[in-house]
Amino acid sequence: MTRRMPAEWEPHAAVWVAWPHAPETWPGCLDAAEQEFRTLVEALSASEPVNVLVQSPAHAQHVHEQLVSQFESARPIQLHEIPTDDAWLRDTGPTFVEDSQAGLLALDWTFNSWGGKYPPWDLDDQAARKLAARAKIRCQRVELVIEGGSLEVDGEGTLLATESTLLDSKRNPGITRAKLQQELGELLGVTRIVWLEGEIEGDDTDGHIDQIARFVSPGRVVCAHEPDAADPNHEPLQRCRAALRRARDARGRRLEVIDLPMPPRLEAAGARLPASYANFYVSNRTVIVPVFDVPTDAQALKLLSELFPERAVRGVPCRTLVRGLGSVHCLAQQQPTLRRGHDA
Repeated sequence: MTRRMPAEWEPHAAVWVAWPHAPETWPGCLDAAEQEFRTLVEALSASEPVNVLVQSPAHAQHVHEQLVSQFESARPIQLHEIPTDDAWLRDTGPTFVEDSQAGLLALDWTFNSWGGKYPPWDLDDQAARKLAARAKIRCQRVELVIEGGSLEVDGEGTLLATESTLLDSKRNPGITRAKLQQELGELLGVTRIVWLEGEIEGDDTDGHIDQIARFVSPGRVVCAHEPDAADPNHEPLQRCRAALRRARDARGRRLEVIDLPMPPRLEAAGARLPASYANFYVSNRTVIVPVFDVPTDAQALKLLSELFPERAVRGVPCRTLVRGLGSVHCLAQQQPTLRRGHDA
């Protein structure tokens, strides 16, 4: 049996999202978060089919009305009644891999709300299995506690990850790095893990990689960069950049590391928000980038346009969504198209 986790830029059959519904995640601003999410769904649906998880028939009607008001023409959007505790489907949804025996396989990681931070999480822990059943894709339950936002691959055997999430004692107590590398190698088909240390201020996930460093093509990585030495994000991001520049990928290549600017400090209720342009999503025809109505938005969009010349790059407003402590990539989980020759 061989496995491979496709890179995000490979073809997608669909993308899965969960409609924001938890007022405690967006206190006093859920309506505004829904408006931004509606724009995100519009951007996604222009490039690939969108599957939206909703809480109940009444919630489905609410979401339908929201979407009808957004679009002038029909879009490839389907609603699925699969209740969740929150909307962060990158972390709670399945990770899809190619499997030489099963074809496309959904990995259902154990979810414990980022180390037990926000109970209850039982619905979120069931979401991946239910989603896979709805998609008619075989599902494998995995005892490891892992969130999708902690995994970044190049599709050629290399995984970027942070020690603070995968080796967290509140997630996987007692596991060694060697044991985790072995299990991830078997589950994802990766042969090289590049371990990073560090997290951005305000990130309640303890340092998800999708806020820090992302592959843009094999051998090329963007890394969030904060030039202000007085900013708390400066030192951890410098450490990550240095580690990436020392690293080689699964094919022995040295990584080309490109600085991706960080937005200026954004706050809510006196606390810093984890705003990062690294939280972009690569869809079939576009790269969807969180923007925050700040001057660095244009710099990030220009850079990513140069790095993805075959795709349109579109900024989606996330100034309210990020108050829930995540943005575009945290909310979306791609379902890859199975490559010919990998049918079950």
